[in-house]
Amino acid sequence: MPSCRRFILFLFCLVVLVESRKPRTRRWTGQPEAARPSHTYRKNPDATQTRKGKAQPLLRVEEHDFTMRPAFGGPAIPVGVDVQVESLDSISEVDMDFTMTLYLRHYWRDERLAFSSTSNKSMTFDSRLIKKIWVPDIFFVHSKRSFTHDTTTDNIMLRVFPDGHVLYSMRITVSAMCNMDFSHFPLDSQTCSLELESYAYTDEDLMLHWKNGDESLKTDEEISLSQFLIQKFHTTSRLAFYSSTGWYNRLYINFTLRRHIFFFLLQTYFPATLMVMLSWVSFWIDRRAVPARVSLGITTVLTMSTIITGVNASMPRVSYIKAVDIYLWVSFVFVFLSVLEYAAVNYLTTVQERKERQLRAKCPCTCGMLPSRTMMLDGSYSESEVNSLAGYTRSHIVTEERHDRTVVHLALGNDSTSPRKRGLLKGQLGLRIFQNTHAIDKYSRLIFPAAYILFNLIYWSVFS
Repeated sequence: MPSCRRFILFLFCLVVLVESRKPRTRRWTGQPEAARPSHTYRKNPDATQTRKGKAQPLLRVEEHDFTMRPAFGGPAIPVGVDVQVESLDSISEVDMDFTMTLYLRHYWRDERLAFSSTSNKSMTFDSRLIKKIWVPDIFFVHSKRSFTHDTTTDNIMLRVFPDGHVLYSMRITVSAMCNMDFSHFPLDSQTCSLELESYAYTDEDLMLHWKNGDESLKTDEEISLSQFLIQKFHTTSRLAFYSSTGWYNRLYINFTLRRHIFFFLLQTYFPATLMVMLSWVSFWIDRRAVPARVSLGITTVLTMSTIITGVNASMPRVSYIKAVDIYLWVSFVFVFLSVLEYAAVNYLTTVQERKERQLRAKCPCTCGMLPSRTMMLDGSYSESEVNSLAGYTRSHIVTEERHDRTVVHLALGNDSTSPRKRGLLKGQLGLRIFQNTHAIDKYSRLIFPAAYILFNLIYWSVFS
């Protein structure tokens, strides 16, 4: 009996335990049940959560018409600008342009974007908000190509302050025209400008200005170019007038570049100078060595033509003379004159020889003298030929001086074996041979180098 009671009590306890674990169903009373506070975790409210009827609760973008400029109908809105130049990528003489990468920042105030906040000093947005509000329509005057960087996202930043001040920044690469003057190339300096202007708003609606004067332009200290030395950056501003639309504020980023001359010294000036000096070697070559002097002259002329063609191929086809053109063409004239000099020498030598042959043909026989030999000495006879004159006495030597040659009539005498007279004859004939070099070659050896040195002194003093 006691065991039966225990079994019944055990079943009762088991049923109560099962009933207590079943979920209870609450009756709906028409009022929402209040949430019970939790002491383990409390979630902070999300300030960016969009509530119904308020798309932008802080900026109130949907409440205003941002197709109009700030303070529409009032005075011109001032828009400050500053620029940080990141790199000067390239300068092209052929296309007359330059490529620059920069950070362009705009500053203005739009009261429609003001908001009240005790915790946020400013709010920063990306490019998605730009399409919903008013921003200045700045463009680059005389630009050929430009784009905003978009890696890894659009490089655009918008920062709004509680009082309505706005900072709008973007990273841009622009290629713009640069009017270059190559009259002193390659000893030149070029000044290029990047111009900024509002496209639609005249100076009555938008007053564009440098935010901090010359301090508004910042440059990277590591900016460098292979062919140019960047001397300085500076800013200016002025008004630009269009006959159909009116006056506009225009900002200028000016920079001055000076070309490095060392590259052109190695590639242009030194080779041209060496070719001119090489052409002078022909003045010391025997004028009867026609192949040697002609080939040397033609080689120098063709080399100078190649240098001139190579320089002009990398330059725009301008209608005025450049400094390098003056140097190369004057050098070409010197080389060409050395070829003409040998042509003149060869022609005059041929004419003189023809006259001498005619003179010998007309010369009568000398009576009372032994058969004679006539020999033309022009300064190029060997020692063996001079020794062959040892059999002739001084009394039988009849000379005729004609310009650069000496016509010597020699008669064989009885005292040809005299050693003393033989040595005296050899010395006099050697002097004659040395002194009878053609006069044009002698003068050219001095005149050509002196004239070219004088030209270089004048050239470098004028263009340096």
